[in-house]
Amino acid sequence: MKTKRRINRKILWLIIPVVMIIGIVLRLKMNKEKTVSRVYQYDKAQEMIVPVDTVRMRDVLHAHDYSGTFEPDRESKISAEVQGKVTAVYAEFGDRVEKGKPLVQLDNTLLKLQLESVELQIASLEADVKRYKILAAADAIQGVQLEKAELGLATAIVQRNTLREQIAKTTITAPFSGIVTQKLTEVGAYAAPGVPVMQITDISHLRFTIWVPEKKITQFHVGDLHQITADVYPDWKLEGKVSMTGSKSNQGNSFPVQFRVANTKEMEIKAGMFGTVHTGISSTEKKISIPASSISGSGSSTQVYVIENGKAVLRMVRIEQRIKNQVIISSGLSSGDIIITGGYMNLYEGASVRPAERN
Repeated sequence: MKTKRRINRKILWLIIPVVMIIGIVLRLKMNKEKTVSRVYQYDKAQEMIVPVDTVRMRDVLHAHDYSGTFEPDRESKISAEVQGKVTAVYAEFGDRVEKGKPLVQLDNTLLKLQLESVELQIASLEADVKRYKILAAADAIQGVQLEKAELGLATAIVQRNTLREQIAKTTITAPFSGIVTQKLTEVGAYAAPGVPVMQITDISHLRFTIWVPEKKITQFHVGDLHQITADVYPDWKLEGKVSMTGSKSNQGNSFPVQFRVANTKEMEIKAGMFGTVHTGISSTEKKISIPASSISGSGSSTQVYVIENGKAVLRMVRIEQRIKNQVIISSGLSSGDIIITGGYMNLYEGASVRPAERN
């Protein structure tokens, strides 16, 4: 009887965990089904209604103005020519420095002591040379002794000049006038050749670079003068002289053109600012113009969704120019094509689409 009870107990201990596990699994399954039922499931087979526009040729006013960026005429990271401990820093970030102004001083105590030693040696050798010359003239000594003294004096003079040059290099100076745009060392730091301690930027003159389409590159020649305005100061007229026209295009088949521009007296034009070159040439042409919102991708993979047989199809296009919220297309679209101008969240190539009704 006791044996039977023990067996029943064991069976119960086995059944209870199994029942609990089955209950937990069923509970989790029910929770998952409830969660899934609450989540929106997009039906890819469902036809999407999308805003569209019909591609057509439009009159486009071409001002032939080009945007670009101002860059510093000269910029250099200054490093030490000899190694040593920094004992003084004479310029801070944002300071304007003149050419030749000391920027950083390195410890040169040992070099100065070596110089003093060499100068004492030179004084002694000069006295020896004078004495040997008198003795050699009287045939009191051999001429070789005078030659050795003169050689020793010449060697010491070279050592002195070398030490003076090394001491001069412990003072790091500005190679040109400009503004300190980076301070990369502090007193107590260790300077070494090739390790920058400061960056000097000269913006008294600026380089202004634009990218010009292949068909327009002939508008620019080295030496030509063009009017340039900075976007932040649109009323200021700057004169830019073409200093370079590029020999190699980028992926968009545009060529760089560079201008040299004199900055204002107060240096208001800063490196990195945007500006515009005004060529003074304008014309009205028939071009394919589409809303900028219809463009997908960027760079060399610019695409537009086109409706073909009720399906959304991605088509590669080439952008010629952006004018406010419109984009001029040079290839990839034809007049009469229907393009999708919005609703890209669930849109994909091959999706079934229907144009939205226009007001």
